[in-house]
Amino acid sequence: MSDQAPSRAGFWAVARSPRMIGFLLLFLLAAGVCGRLGVWQLDRAYERAELAEQHEITEAEAAGPEGLGVLLPPQSTFPGELVGRQAWVEGEYEPEGQLLVAGRALDGRTGYLVLTPLRVSDDGTGGESWADLSGAPVVPVVRGWVPTADAGAALAVPTGEVRLTAYLQASEAAGPGGLPEGQTDSISSAALANAWGNPIYGGYLVLMESDPAQPATADGGPELLPRPTIEGGNGVNVQNAFYALQWWIFGAFAVALWVRLVRDEAAGGRRRSDGLGGGIAGLPDLPPDLPPGLPHAGAAVPTVAQESGAAEAAAPAAEPTAPAEPEGTVPSR
Repeated sequence: MSDQAPSRAGFWAVARSPRMIGFLLLFLLAAGVCGRLGVWQLDRAYERAELAEQHEITEAEAAGPEGLGVLLPPQSTFPGELVGRQAWVEGEYEPEGQLLVAGRALDGRTGYLVLTPLRVSDDGTGGESWADLSGAPVVPVVRGWVPTADAGAALAVPTGEVRLTAYLQASEAAGPGGLPEGQTDSISSAALANAWGNPIYGGYLVLMESDPAQPATADGGPELLPRPTIEGGNGVNVQNAFYALQWWIFGAFAVALWVRLVRDEAAGGRRRSDGLGGGIAGLPDLPPDLPPGLPHAGAAVPTVAQESGAAEAAAPAAEPTAPAEPEGTVPSR
């Protein structure tokens, strides 16, 4: 009766063995811990970014408002770090240029922003910021929010010289338009320059307070807006985000390690079934039938000194010889 070769174990057959299932549970536990640590680091990344933003706000409020022209000269590009920065400016409103920005939400309500041009008389530079320009610049001012386009008294524009303290915000991209006269869908300095004329500032102001004051919200005036922020916030803390990525890579490595372990085990089973031995997968075994005198796997290999010592021990001892007699002597009897 011939011997039947053992069946070859496939990947999934080895994977379903109790030993490999135990390893799988262990590696999945390690991967789960790594994944949870990655999520914790990502949460920390957002928290640290928020704390950094709050710290910047506190520092900016402690520094107080700066002249608009010192922070942002007219006809210049708006740097992103100025969003939410406090600035002051003096000038006169031009009521004939006032617009309503449609489709803007405040506390879950959709309404309009009241956008009014302010012809600047002082921006903290004594006029130096526009000395080489065609005249005094204009800055768009969002005086507040109203629920309807016919808000009445809320749209009344203060007259005379005013001093404003406001938040800075970046200019928006021009919208498609198509709104009724007196309305716009964006606060774009480029588009407003066509209606109000140049020079113009590259951003706009979100009113905090005015001297003299405009009508309060309780008296029918527009509702003031909160401090603007960059859309999407300050992102995440890069260091903590990198730590989170590291933990997730470690978790994926734990699963990949189990897959490699199963593959090696399956490869070892196939080698044994082919009569090649069960060595490490990917490394050849020594042939089982070696010529006499050749060391097998695991046999100690003698050193040169050991071989020379063995050769001297195996050599036969030389026979002693009689001493030679001098010439001319007669051998004694």
